[in-house]
Amino acid sequence: MTSAEPALLKAQYRAFAGQLPLMYVVLAANTWLLASTHIGHAPAWLTVAVPVLLTMAAAARCTHWYRRRGKGAPDAAEAQRALRWTGRLALAMALAFTLWALALYPYGDAWTRSHVAFYLATTSLVILLCMMHVRPAMLSVALVFNGGFVLFFALTGQATFVAMAAAMATMTLVFIYTLLRQYRRFTDLVGERLRAERLGAENLRLANLDSLTRLPNRRAFFTALSRACERADQRRTRLAVGIIDLDGFKPINDLHGHAAGDRLLKQVGKRLAQLADAHVHLARLGGDEFAMIAEDLGDDEAYVAFARQVCARLREPFQLQDLSLHVTATMGLVLYPDLAGHAEDLYERADYALYHGKREHRGGVSLFSADHHRRIQHEAAIEQALRNADLEAQLTVAFQPIMCVASGAPLAFEALARWCHPKLGQVPPADFIPVAERTGLVHRVTRILLAKALAEAVHWPEAVGLSFNLSMHDLGSAEDLSGLLELIRASGVHPARIDMEITETAILNDTAQMQRAAGLLRGLGCGVSLDDFGTGFSSLSQLLALPLTKIKIDRRFVTGIQDKPTSMKIVRSLLALSRDMELGCVIEGVETADELAVLQELGGNLMQGYLFARPMPPEAVAGWLRHSLPALAARP
Repeated sequence: MTSAEPALLKAQYRAFAGQLPLMYVVLAANTWLLASTHIGHAPAWLTVAVPVLLTMAAAARCTHWYRRRGKGAPDAAEAQRALRWTGRLALAMALAFTLWALALYPYGDAWTRSHVAFYLATTSLVILLCMMHVRPAMLSVALVFNGGFVLFFALTGQATFVAMAAAMATMTLVFIYTLLRQYRRFTDLVGERLRAERLGAENLRLANLDSLTRLPNRRAFFTALSRACERADQRRTRLAVGIIDLDGFKPINDLHGHAAGDRLLKQVGKRLAQLADAHVHLARLGGDEFAMIAEDLGDDEAYVAFARQVCARLREPFQLQDLSLHVTATMGLVLYPDLAGHAEDLYERADYALYHGKREHRGGVSLFSADHHRRIQHEAAIEQALRNADLEAQLTVAFQPIMCVASGAPLAFEALARWCHPKLGQVPPADFIPVAERTGLVHRVTRILLAKALAEAVHWPEAVGLSFNLSMHDLGSAEDLSGLLELIRASGVHPARIDMEITETAILNDTAQMQRAAGLLRGLGCGVSLDDFGTGFSSLSQLLALPLTKIKIDRRFVTGIQDKPTSMKIVRSLLALSRDMELGCVIEGVETADELAVLQELGGNLMQGYLFARPMPPEAVAGWLRHSLPALAARP
């Protein structure tokens, strides 16, 4: 106990003060019942004199606490002294009653000895229950009473008593664990009541506090952010705003249920609350997203260092009853007033930094920079161009072959998006596809690209297939998916020649919907490939839930594989997994002969990369295929 917890001290005092008189009454009654069964077996000083002394001590403490009930609640200092003194007395009295009971053990028969065991067991549990709000005293009693019981009877050598000692040890651990949980709930309830009192009124508490984590909520965050900006402007100081998102939270919800997810969020809230002080404001924005405002921490490095400390704290394991869960947290951080002029800019730019952090280096801090600012302007220009572009005329498809190395023949071509804008020029897919997804234009982009890819594939040999990438937004609704299926049916390309590629990220966003969508694609006859396998957070249980036909190993495991033993082990494992699951396995990003040699040695056969061919325009495919016709004809 510390003086820094006056309200908790008072609450503890009130809780146990009313229980102690009853405890001493039970203790005295049980003592005399035990003494009565030993009269005639043990000496009088043990059956009468000592119980009288013990009863007098219990009566004195009982009277003391009974009188205290009428004097009202003490102040924090007095409550602290009473708690400390109670803990010391509890240890002494527990020792006295235990030694007395064990002194009776040598006397009498097996029945009286069993009564000694029964006395120690039942009395200790009653005392533990009554002392649960004074944790040190409760643990002292458990150590002396229960520990003495277990040690003494375990050493008797009699099978019955040894079994009783083992049962008592187990029961004590369970009982203490339960009481400690009740104690934590008690302290939590005290804390909740205090927070409600500090807010002043229930409606204000509900308006500004997140009900699950007890952190300030979204409304409170933006109020605090506006005030922090005003203080920074007045003092000409700096501050930082961070948006925090948990990595891998959705799989926990899917695998363990929403109740486990809520318990995890509560523990996240508790950890963040421990980091909050006069200079740091932490809040829950909603879902698994949290926010931070930090003021007066020093230079830029100090703000970044603190943000990393927050992420490191959330990286530590979370214990949820019988579950040990691991998550990481990514934070987007922006410094004021460097690259943000007002509160709204701060939030939006921190959120933008978070978005890029989630894509590029999860589990760390992504600091909003001048480069991010240029990207925002660039993406704004792309968004405007997408909305006004003649996409039918400007979007084209390039094709890169997926090779069967054993036969030297192409298995399929992957369709790659290309967009040439009159003013922006060639816009890479990595730039315009995310913007199309964010703005809701990706469905139109996908339909145009798929139609053009199918129009080319219909002229290829039957043995050559088409691989096409789908955005998770393309599979998000039955209506969108129905449009794609109808496009395939009307194309003249047999569905068995078509592989639809989806990413692990899409699975994580909505596993159930991805399972339904993959089922419909397989029902039509299309293959379903999992792209960039091994780079996300999907579990094997999620993988097995999808009717996949192939997995694709990401290029990051392939580049320079001949010099990276870890990459070799990963690729070998993924190839073995695909064989065990009877899935095809395409290795992406093969660019050198050394990489090819290693991948063949590891058992790879289906490959794709610049070593075989660069992406080519539609008109070049026919000529390229002519050079591959001998190998294609030889393939069974």
